[in-house]
Formats: sequence, structure tokens, C-alpha cells
Amino acid sequence: MIDLVVGGFYGDEGKGKVASYLALNDAPAFSLRTGGINAGHTVVFEEKKYPLRTIPSAFVNRKSKLAIPPGALIKLDVLFKEMDETGSKNRVIIDGHAAVITEEEVNEEKSNKFLSGEVGSTVQGVGSAESKRILRRLKLAKDYPEISGFIKDVPLELTKALAKGKGVLVEGTQGHLLSLYHGAYPYVTSRNATSSGVLSEVGVGPKYVGNVILVFKSFITRVGAGPLEGELSPTDADKMGMVEYGTVTGRRRRVADFDAELAKDVASINSATQIAITKLDIRFKNVNGIKRYEKLPSEAKRWIEKIEKEVGIPVTLIGTGEDVYDIIDLRDEKISGR
Repeated sequence: MIDLVVGGFYGDEGKGKVASYLALNDAPAFSLRTGGINAGHTVVFEEKKYPLRTIPSAFVNRKSKLAIPPGALIKLDVLFKEMDETGSKNRVIIDGHAAVITEEEVNEEKSNKFLSGEVGSTVQGVGSAESKRILRRLKLAKDYPEISGFIKDVPLELTKALAKGKGVLVEGTQGHLLSLYHGAYPYVTSRNATSSGVLSEVGVGPKYVGNVILVFKSFITRVGAGPLEGELSPTDADKMGMVEYGTVTGRRRRVADFDAELAKDVASINSATQIAITKLDIRFKNVNGIKRYEKLPSEAKRWIEKIEKEVGIPVTLIGTGEDVYDIIDLRDEKISGR
């Protein structure tokens, strides 16, 4: 079955950490990442930090095949750089229908004052490439000889693996509230980042999905313009230790406190079956590196249990630090049939 990892708020929730942990713990046969190069996922593994924009965070499992699905947008220099940095070149397959961004699309976005200014786009060429794909003016992965050796029919490969009972891990990018159809338009990304949108980029049907794991951080951040209810001032964010910078842009992220009512709505729309909470160690400084739930201080446990009750979905994974293994895994206790 497919485990689908998606973002709950405005991206930057820690999907890379969750996906890399699941890859190591569950050993999926195939791991995929959807979306484009405008989203950075950070993996901290074996004392090294990997900021990724194309390669799935599951590269940490050396036995898992890594797939770029038909709905993804890649840039060749980024692709080759990350394959070298992660040592994953011999495990990568790319669907021929994946779209390829060139410097032309990047420059188009940089010169678009509305996108680069008012909207606060990452100006990585993703929106321009998506619009050209819709207008049938963009070259696809199958059109580039330099990656011809990587081209496979990814949905077909996945359905073959799923028919044999093998696991597939899908890592979405951005978050529900940045979705083109669900966010505060026009301050959104150029795609549908919900669970249904992510699955459509993979190219297989919903009957294969076993779990939708919705990732929330213990606080909310967003990069760029647009509304952020309950936004904290930079000074207040500093006092709480909630200071972050975008992986792709380097811009300081805007901050707000966790919103359980909003999380409940998002969980409903995404048909979430599980919730992962990351960066609990930022909200509660004394939980760093804890890997067993009973070791958490009582105030941290009360906060998790309150979120679980209000959202109505079991919290099964809790991140307590940067490293892949800094996580509390409660799936055996909370999910029947595991």
C-alpha cells in the first residue's frame, strides 16, 4: 500500500524528516517525491544535513528505489547535483512525463514583479513551467537525451510493485494552505498540495492508499506574502525560539502559534488517517532527542493529547529533534492491524 505524507499548513512542517524516518523504518520498495524545485526538504542523517529540492528524502534507505513521478517539475542541474550529493544515481527513475524547468522559466518569474514582489514567490520557474505545460509549450523529461537512461513509466512500475504487496512511500511538498485551490489566492503555490493533488501527480488511483499522514509543526510558519492569522512579531518569535529560514529562499519565516481548529479542517479535507507533529523540541525545550512517549514531560504529553482530541486523528509520530531518528513512533500502539 501507499503511505502518503502531506503538509498540513503552509509547508515547512518537516515532511522530509518524517519521510526519511518512514523510509528507514518501513523499508518501502519505492519512494517518490512530488512537486517542484521551489520546495526544500531537509534531512539530517548520520551527522550531515541534506537540503533537497528534487530527490526524495527516502534516499537514506539505500535499498529503496527513488522515483520522480509524471506530475513533478525538475531542473536538470539540481537533479544531477542532488544525485551526486546523496549517492543515489543508480536508484533513480524518472517518468517521461515529468516536466523540465529551464533558465528561461526562472528568468520569466524573476522579471514578473507581481510574483517576485507582491506574492513573494520563490521565483524558481515552477509557476511559469506549469503554465507552459498547460499550454503544451514545455519540453518533458522524455525529450532530454542526457536523462534518457533514467526514463521509466513510473505509474506502471508502482502498480507492479503494489500488486506484489510491496510498500510505496509518497512525499508531498508545500502544504494544504498553499494549495492553488485551497489557499488564500493569489498568495499560493502553482499546484494542488493536498493529498488528492499529490496522488494525482503520482499517477495512480486512491485504492492503493493505505495511510494519509498529515504533518504539522508544533507552530505555524510561512514564507512570502499572504494572510497568517495570529502572526507573532519577530521579537515574540525570537523569545519563543521559533526562528526559521526557508531552505530554498533563505528568507526568515513568519510565525504563528498552532491552530487546532484549522488543523481539524485540514485533516478532514485531506482524509488524514494519522498526524505527525514535528519540532516538539522547539515548543518544549526539555524534550530534545527523546524517543519514548513515556519519557516526555507531562506538559508536552498534555499538549499532544489536546491536539489529538481536538483534531480527532491519532498523533502517531512526534519529532523531538533534527536527526532522522529523533522521533517517537506510536503507530503500533495507536493503529490497529500493524
